[in-house]
Amino acid sequence: MDTIRTLQVDAFTDEPLAGNPAGVVPDAGGLSDDQMQSIAAELAVSETAFLRPSETADYRIRYFTPTQEVDLCGHATIGSFAHLRDEGLEAGTYALETNVGELEIEVDSDGTVWMTQDEPRIREVDVGYDRVADALGVDAAALEGASDDIPLAVSSTGLPFLIAPITYLSDLGSAEPDMRAIEELTDEVDATGVYCFTFDALGRESTLHGRMFAPGAGVPEDPVTGTASGAVGAYLDRFGAFDDDFPEELRLEQGHYVDRPGQVRVRIGEDVRVGGRGVTVLDGSLAVPEDEDDDILEA
Repeated sequence: MDTIRTLQVDAFTDEPLAGNPAGVVPDAGGLSDDQMQSIAAELAVSETAFLRPSETADYRIRYFTPTQEVDLCGHATIGSFAHLRDEGLEAGTYALETNVGELEIEVDSDGTVWMTQDEPRIREVDVGYDRVADALGVDAAALEGASDDIPLAVSSTGLPFLIAPITYLSDLGSAEPDMRAIEELTDEVDATGVYCFTFDALGRESTLHGRMFAPGAGVPEDPVTGTASGAVGAYLDRFGAFDDDFPEELRLEQGHYVDRPGQVRVRIGEDVRVGGRGVTVLDGSLAVPEDEDDDILEA
């Protein structure tokens, strides 16, 4: 029976068993789509990254949730390059081929991995505060009070998220999301999930506290979400959330309400860049499932 090396890397943290756990398969070039999907389902983390050869870039990565392939995943990218750094990858800049195109990855000497996001695409949506509040399980006033200057909008720097500002951390922490309603809402606005946030953060150096729900992608609540962090950074820039004094670096805390605290660093310049660290917490072998195509008999 063939086996393949698989890892779990906790991303957006430098502490084990915190941040967002990602599956990483560092040598996935020989795996079929069905095999990658089966492995992702077995590892049962929100996303698993499969590193493959690329004809145009230094690396090719494909990402699978336990139920489907997704085009991009921030924390699994950070986790993959944190692992490669541990294996001897030199600090520097690398080209990464993904389903959304080729992205630039920078690895710092201290192990921080920076991921350049896709060009921001942002559009306001008219879905009503009451409907969003019901889906999130918060009072509509908590949304309306925070949205005077920064509206409900779908923002994407690779994956689209419905961004919903909330007034206080207590409102965000006590949210009781209706997963079916969130899935219907995100389907309607063509978003991967809902990222709700408040500037009422826990950490003194934190810019905001966020939570992200994506039941339609098989992720009821994601601990720490890199792609959504890039999207919310672009959203805040687009709607002038800091007037003319936009911070050089945003620090987004997330995951505390699922006991997986982590932090994402976001820099907005010519490009949107998302950064963080990663810790390998599990390194082992997994039996490779049979390829379903091998079972097809030719007539």
